[in-house]
Amino acid sequence: MSILSPSGLFITFEGSEGCGKSTQISALAKYITQKKGDRELLRLREPGSTELGEKIRSLLTQEESGISMRAETELLLFAASRAQLVGEVIAPALQRGAIVLCDRFLDSTTVYQGVARALKAEDTAVVNRLATGNLLPDITILLDLETSLAQARMLKRNKKSSRFDRMEQEPVSFYEAVRSGYLALAQREPQRWIIIDASRKRDRVTEEIISSLHQRGVL
Repeated sequence: MSILSPSGLFITFEGSEGCGKSTQISALAKYITQKKGDRELLRLREPGSTELGEKIRSLLTQEESGISMRAETELLLFAASRAQLVGEVIAPALQRGAIVLCDRFLDSTTVYQGVARALKAEDTAVVNRLATGNLLPDITILLDLETSLAQARMLKRNKKSSRFDRMEQEPVSFYEAVRSGYLALAQREPQRWIIIDASRKRDRVTEEIISSLHQRGVL
């Protein structure tokens, strides 16, 4: 369990753009509310979910000034948002015994900045530890999706928009590195990670997530 939460439960969702994290977090939250309605439940996203974090999110994804952002700057901004979120929201909630569902956490930094941006793994690990206070999720659900299908979903999702956010404008090779990085992490820590094939219909994906969490004894 989380180092700060003998009674809380911390579940994170990871995956490339277009994998369906938001949809599946909503579905799991609905299920938990129906089954454990008396349990406090928080849905969070990274970067964001605090006033400061949302401002950092805008800078990272939407502001034109972020176009020329260095990889090191990106790493530290994500970490700053995470540090605020852990201290202000996540740690207190887990100490109260809440269930926390978070769209991305430190593994995104390990993969996006450490692997895809090719920053040194040891530097990324140090920043992650500082930002989280060594807090790890109890369970991390990886919504794995072939890069070409993820790209197609992302295009469909954003077809009504005239502008992709900064992270969505990366080349296919970037997202191939992201997928490989996630799978490598999951293989190294099978006790924490659950790999879900996200190419199937959303209801089938939801069923497998819920079934896997029951098998792990966390629901």
